[in-house]
Amino acid sequence: MTISLNICFVTVHDPDLAIAFYRDTLGLELKNDVAADGLRWVTVSPPTQPGLEIVLYQPHAGKSQEDGDAMAALLAKGSLPGLIFATDDLDTTFEKVRASGAEVLQEPIAQPWGDKDCAFRDPSGNMIRIKQAR
Repeated sequence: MTISLNICFVTVHDPDLAIAFYRDTLGLELKNDVAADGLRWVTVSPPTQPGLEIVLYQPHAGKSQEDGDAMAALLAKGSLPGLIFATDDLDTTFEKVRASGAEVLQEPIAQPWGDKDCAFRDPSGNMIRIKQAR
């Protein structure tokens, strides 16, 4: 039996800003951008992992008004889980993301558990960590 991660979700307040960050800054490939009921189904994938799709979804997608409002409030506070990416060149990747204007949370640093990583916020406030691939 094999199992692999296929789809994960990241809440974003503006799909266009999210596409610009994840595609143009991080280099992910845009797989889907479909409008439905006033919302959008947007997916991106790392070029080296075409079977993995990250859904960039809006807080109210598929939720009640109350739940969507609660999700939007958590997003605005930066309280939702983020993503951790790995790169073969952390320093170059860090400089590219910083040059895009993304908010830097942590410059590249060696962590006690052995990884060297950095951290940013995406345009919606989600924490994005990038580590040096081993």
